Amino acid sequence: MRYIAIVAIVVLQLLAVEVKIGQLVNVEGVRENYLTGYGIVVGLHGTGDGTTTKFMLQSVSNMLKKMGVNIDPNDIKTKNAAAVIVTAKLPPFAKSGMVVDVTVASMGDAKDIGNGVLIRTPLFGPDKKIYAFAQGPVSTGGGYTESNRGGKVQKNFTTTGIIPNGAIIERSLPYDFQSQHHILLTLKQPDFELAKNIVDSINARFGMPLAKAKDSATVQIAFPENMSDKVHFLSQVLATKVQSVNEPTVVISERTGTVIMGGDIKIDTPIYVSHGNIYVTVQKEPIISQPPALSAGQTVQATQVTTGVMEESGHIFGIRSPSLKDLVQALNDLGISPRDLIAIIEAIKKAGKLHAKIKIM
Repeated sequence: MRYIAIVAIVVLQLLAVEVKIGQLVNVEGVRENYLTGYGIVVGLHGTGDGTTTKFMLQSVSNMLKKMGVNIDPNDIKTKNAAAVIVTAKLPPFAKSGMVVDVTVASMGDAKDIGNGVLIRTPLFGPDKKIYAFAQGPVSTGGGYTESNRGGKVQKNFTTTGIIPNGAIIERSLPYDFQSQHHILLTLKQPDFELAKNIVDSINARFGMPLAKAKDSATVQIAFPENMSDKVHFLSQVLATKVQSVNEPTVVISERTGTVIMGGDIKIDTPIYVSHGNIYVTVQKEPIISQPPALSAGQTVQATQVTTGVMEESGHIFGIRSPSLKDLVQALNDLGISPRDLIAIIEAIKKAGKLHAKIKIM
């Protein structure tokens, strides 16, 4: 059977373009923070954790004890509850009373947590302080799981769900922007030339040497004297345009076998590639051992395992074009599968012949 690699090619010329500084940098102190908590989802229709999930039974016992009901965890037989991990992102400058979305994921052997209700769950920050409380009905996006002895039907992942606006922030972040004496910008992709261009653009816009590069990843900006509106000043800085260069990138999705190439990607030539496949087959055949008549023996069933190995003849070819696009086209013409194409591109990168970044999805 002939396989054709599924390759999506996006060719972008490697030219300097004007980009807003805000798209290239992060502002130190202005970032999201992760919150995590442990909770219980109740109200499930027999799809929760079983009795083998001991920590869920202990959690239900502790929760009931706080409500004045004392019960031994060994006496709990419910399947309508599930132990879950609850996560959320605390936005920059979050204030008490704001609401954020939360994600709920099963920890035990629950089959479906959809339409269940998360009991009030404290969400902790990295400093182990409570920053929010989460509660509400869990939605799995219309997913479902149905199974019986004949098989199983599943749509989407029913053990992970979300609660829109499910957490209320109780504590503000300890960061005072107005008390800062300068701004630190951190480049998303550290580069000395880009840092220099950012400094030049900011100083040219305000007509004074406010910005300076500390290294390839950090630019420090001082507030002008008598600056009363620091928020307006920062918005002007982030809206300033700077010359940037698109960096060649190859994005590989091993799950779907898709390769996306951006930029005018070059390779060192010539390149010679030899690639073949090894197929391993394992077959199991039942063998019945029947004892002789009147021997009082028993019929025994055994299994005979046969293993075979077949090596496909490898293709050896060379290419002298300096473009990765031409190499991919040649591999396509040979009927290389997506998995093999990904392996070849990664091998060329390891050999130092590919001038581009590789990102694995």
